[in-house]
Amino acid sequence: MTSTLLIVQLVLAVLITIVILLQKSSSMGLGAYSGSNESLFGAKGPTSFLARATFIMGILFVINTITLGYLYNQQKQKSAVDSVQINKLIPSKPTLPVANTKKANIPAAPKTK
Repeated sequence: MTSTLLIVQLVLAVLITIVILLQKSSSMGLGAYSGSNESLFGAKGPTSFLARATFIMGILFVINTITLGYLYNQQKQKSAVDSVQINKLIPSKPTLPVANTKKANIPAAPKTK
């Protein structure tokens, strides 16, 4: 879920950047390369359409950011220790080491006087 929202976040960031650069400014930005958008968007041109698109994408970006923050916070509260099964870590019967020197070919300790 979070990977999908992260991809949506990146796409929204790129789209917002493009829409902002297409808007008219004092230097015209990338709007100079847009051609004859006035006939496509009406008499006012793309100004109101691009402003509305920027506003909608901005709202979607903020909502997506809040959702991603909430989901990452929920994952942060989970611990790796929560998934460990305690029954498998603690043996049910303690086993004592058997010191059998004859089978393991370990020489016996020398006797001291």
